[in-house]
Amino acid sequence: MITVRYAQALPNIKFNIATPGEVANRTFAATDMNNHTGQLTVTEGTDSIVELAMLDADGPTGTFIDRLGPVAW
Repeated sequence: MITVRYAQALPNIKFNIATPGEVANRTFAATDMNNHTGQLTVTEGTDSIVELAMLDADGPTGTFIDRLGPVAW
């Protein structure tokens, strides 16, 4: 939860975490790093990362997301 603490301490900077998978479904992207054992494509795995990269100034901070949306801490 260090992300939440950073977000509280530095409100002018966005601090969020993304995982390249689906937490609820326990799935992850197939990549060279995991010998292509994942269930998701690389494109699906980048969904959450791209979402955070596209945040505007009014976007959330202190969050954890996967490709399906926010994940509870």
